[in-house]
Amino acid sequence: MNNAPEITTSMPKRLESPEFWVEHIPFVFYLIPQLKPSVIVELGTHSGNSFFAFCQATKENNIPIKCYAVDTWRGDKHAGYYSEAVYQDVLKHKNEYYKDSAVLLRMTFNEALSIFPGKSIDLINIDGLHTYEAIKHDFENWLPKLSNHGTVLIHDTQIKMKDFGVWKFWTEVSKQYPSFEFHHGCGLGVLAIGNNVPTSILKFIEEANKSNQYSNLFKEQGQLVYRQYKKLQLKRNIKKIPRLPLIIIRRLKMLLS
Repeated sequence: MNNAPEITTSMPKRLESPEFWVEHIPFVFYLIPQLKPSVIVELGTHSGNSFFAFCQATKENNIPIKCYAVDTWRGDKHAGYYSEAVYQDVLKHKNEYYKDSAVLLRMTFNEALSIFPGKSIDLINIDGLHTYEAIKHDFENWLPKLSNHGTVLIHDTQIKMKDFGVWKFWTEVSKQYPSFEFHHGCGLGVLAIGNNVPTSILKFIEEANKSNQYSNLFKEQGQLVYRQYKKLQLKRNIKKIPRLPLIIIRRLKMLLS
């Protein structure tokens, strides 16, 4: 494990339902100081676990940044449809912790395209509608916006049910660029697309494809974050239970401590 990447021990400040992205937050904390992006765009934010991980990582590494979250905050057939409360909670967290660095763009991905000049985005995280046609459309539309450092993350590469087609698109696009796929946490694909992606990232991709020690390391760290998420969810659910007997409260506090 001597060549394994260093992973920060920071815990995410934001862990909300749904849980699908939380296991990849340790990789975000590794990736951001390597890439040192100036502009990050996330396509599909929902409750903000991944988006605020990007914001936290850039802040903790003193990287001047603008992080853009593009979402209608209405949901879709894969994520489910949700209430205005989800957006308001994301907005509150953004204003509390990342007022100057984070920007919420409440619109469709297509509507947001014109906001960004060509070759201006260093990192794009794609997590929108998961059909093959949708992910292909999103990727091809935003590809010209990538800078020379351009790196792309694609979530849900391991989901193969119903009309989910990210996995199919990944099998195609991963052959065109230096790439690596994490299989845990529903799958996360990493693409190094720009012609000047930092050497450390290219080296990581090369080494990770040779040895599973890298994926295992991030999987282990991701499971720690996931356990923290489950603890927080349990605490939140306990607060919703009226008049819980004192002895049960004490036992639960012991379990969660």
